Amino acid sequence: MNVEVLDLKDKLKEFFGFDSYKGNQEMVIESIMKGEDCFVIMPTGAGKSLCYQLPALINDGTAIIISPLIALMKNQVDLIRGFGDNDAVAHFLNSSLTKTDSTKVKADVTSGKTKLLYVAPETLKKEETVEFLRSIKVSFVAVDEAHCISEWGHDFRPEYRRIKQIIKSIDDVPIVALTATATPKVQSDIQKNLGMNDAIVYKSSFNRGNLYYEVREKGKKDKTLKDILGIINARKGKSIIIYCLSRKKVEEISSILVANGIKSLPYHAGLDAKTRVINQDAFLKEDVDVIVATIAFGMGIDKPDIRCVIHYDVPKSLEGYYQETGRAGRDGMDGECFLFYNPADTEKLEKFMKDKPVAEREIGSQLIFEMSCFAESSQCRRKILLHYFGENFDEENCNKMCDNCRHPKTMHEVTQELSDVLEAVKETAGKVNQEHIIDLIRGENSDEVKAYRHDKLESFGVGKDKDANFWKSVVKLALLENYIQKNIENYGLLSITDLGEKYLKNPKSHKLAADQEFEKVSDEDFEQFQIENVYDEELFLRLKELQKQVAKTENLPPYVIFQETSLEEMATKYPITIEEFENIQGVGKNKAKKFGAPFVEVIAAYVEENEIERPQDMVLKTVANRSGKKIQIIQNIDKKADLEDLCISLGMSFDELLAELENIVYSGTKINIKYFIDELMDENIQADIYEHFRKSQIDDVDAAVKAFDGDFTHEELGLMRIQFISDVAN
Repeated sequence: MNVEVLDLKDKLKEFFGFDSYKGNQEMVIESIMKGEDCFVIMPTGAGKSLCYQLPALINDGTAIIISPLIALMKNQVDLIRGFGDNDAVAHFLNSSLTKTDSTKVKADVTSGKTKLLYVAPETLKKEETVEFLRSIKVSFVAVDEAHCISEWGHDFRPEYRRIKQIIKSIDDVPIVALTATATPKVQSDIQKNLGMNDAIVYKSSFNRGNLYYEVREKGKKDKTLKDILGIINARKGKSIIIYCLSRKKVEEISSILVANGIKSLPYHAGLDAKTRVINQDAFLKEDVDVIVATIAFGMGIDKPDIRCVIHYDVPKSLEGYYQETGRAGRDGMDGECFLFYNPADTEKLEKFMKDKPVAEREIGSQLIFEMSCFAESSQCRRKILLHYFGENFDEENCNKMCDNCRHPKTMHEVTQELSDVLEAVKETAGKVNQEHIIDLIRGENSDEVKAYRHDKLESFGVGKDKDANFWKSVVKLALLENYIQKNIENYGLLSITDLGEKYLKNPKSHKLAADQEFEKVSDEDFEQFQIENVYDEELFLRLKELQKQVAKTENLPPYVIFQETSLEEMATKYPITIEEFENIQGVGKNKAKKFGAPFVEVIAAYVEENEIERPQDMVLKTVANRSGKKIQIIQNIDKKADLEDLCISLGMSFDELLAELENIVYSGTKINIKYFIDELMDENIQADIYEHFRKSQIDDVDAAVKAFDGDFTHEELGLMRIQFISDVAN
């Protein structure tokens, strides 16, 4: 090994404390040190950032790192400063800085103290930034998240298109482009746009062997949410991300998780910056187990021990899916990725694009189509995913780390059908896409087939005895085996490869399981998941009697044990285990543990005695729409926020807040508002009011106001009742 490499190893140990490089890191760093342009494609967790950080620390001058995310910049700068001996070694320039902050940053850069300067593309294009960068020695420019250049990438940023001309106007310095996801099409776009066609390309394998991929059917909302609860409950204490496409869905699912005893917080762009930081930090510090988020979450964090990523909604592209699932298992330990798929979701994504420009709409449609092919396929998920990124993979090496390899479906010989597809692709001379090929083989006289006069080809109708889903599976197999390929310039158009030509001359056996067909569930079906309480009156009366007995034993009013609405639900759903009992509205884990056993016993005996056929599944606890602010209320109470201030910040009246607090405690959640009550009345008075509620058989604040001859307001006694219920029932 030469001296230069030995020096680099020494520097790696000196700056970062590592004894050896990972993957292609060493070759990339050597290349940058030689002043060569290079293009680095490395999956998440492979150490991409170190490839430019180490050369920047060694080289003369300051390396300019162009990065799209403020959170990511801050995270990277903090990490570098942790390794350095002073904070000036790394800085960032973006819109979050004050004028004083910017002046300090520029002074440190000019003095030569700063080795890495992170710049947002929006800041880079400002004339004052360009003038400043012309005045300093730039060692090289690193374009991080380079996929943002391409319209075919999952996170396209128009401002990235101007990077090359801006860099050229500053200085003729080496360029390093880095990305964690790049299909052949995106790779081509990046190189063209940055003028890097002659750059050295370092591409690492995209295979994340420690991740397990599974696609589940997304049925009606209650079933899907119960599936998700099952996944979370089986991984108690583990860090989990759930991705949704809409802010509303994020809030709703997080609320339902909290209602079911799971520590969860929402994260999306609609929350104010402070709340986003608080929620993100709570997840990083493991104060909560689950973060429910839009795709905005995760790009700026480096949490290595996320064990599970769940997609409630189908992502817009396979690149997005790969990036988001890639946040699991970054420590090399096992991670699990669950995608809930419903074809209606992809149709919704298509509808969202209807008002976009034609070119953008066509690109989006292709990306959504690739995503649906992945979800519906019965072939190795890992093989499909890696093939999308231009990497060949033998499914034998999946090690049953995807659902299709772990639970293989029945295989059928498709040697002849594969030949039929290749002949059709060959006859159409690379001018048509997959749908066209399938229509041609099935003898469908679509407008395109007629326009091309392809109804005259020999392939027309050769496969009319099989459905479109079957032929879609065969086309996917031909792509995975590299017998056909998609045109990079005119993406989606299929042409036969040399390997495909060889196959036609000498076919070999291929077996295939047809793609899975998913039932389409409409939006209306998603929403209709509350079951009406047409309760069993006989059982209800027995439970009502039991409620009185338990209340007498506990020396509490009956309403404190369970409300009537809870008894009605018990008499509708017949819960016969404590786990099922917890899912009754207004019960929860604590109440179930405290009072549940005799109720479950009575219900189980009644079910057996009357040979009742119970509903197949218990319905999970849901949060009514009017309790949408529940999480914010609980969080603020945990911080001992003034309740009147809380009303102002949430835009609620005090009566509305009391109603929300009642919903919270009656659903089985414990809260503590004693800090606020202590400001209103002393301990002795509180004890008297407690005793009144303990003896009263009526759950009525107005009756309490009369009982105390109007000495206390409705609000004061309402707060006391809420605290009383929380203390004795939850």
